[in-house]
Amino acid sequence: MQTEELLKIVQDVLDERKGQYITTLDVQGKTSVTDYMVLVTGTSNRHLKSLCDHVTEKLKESDVKPLGLEGDLSSDWVLLDLGDVIVHAMTAQAREFYQLEKLWSVDRPKESGQAAG
Repeated sequence: MQTEELLKIVQDVLDERKGQYITTLDVQGKTSVTDYMVLVTGTSNRHLKSLCDHVTEKLKESDVKPLGLEGDLSSDWVLLDLGDVIVHAMTAQAREFYQLEKLWSVDRPKESGQAAG
């Protein structure tokens, strides 16, 4: 499955399942871990887990299996690793605290000691 197709399915499922404030971060060139991070706010810990479970179920229909799932019903942050796409399902409080959008939108400064050119 192409990355863009995977991303579209993830976004659609999160929207259908009432995920809030869905944000997609293109992190290509900023990390080798993934191409996209999708952040979504859930209304409760149970909602976070349910969002990720529904994404997993939808992708199984296309024979796509997650590489990993971190978090449980007591977590305020559930991470679903799909390889080229990582889903961060968070409570509003966790999302405000960790501010992943801000972290990943910062341009990295050039290494010190390089000559200006």
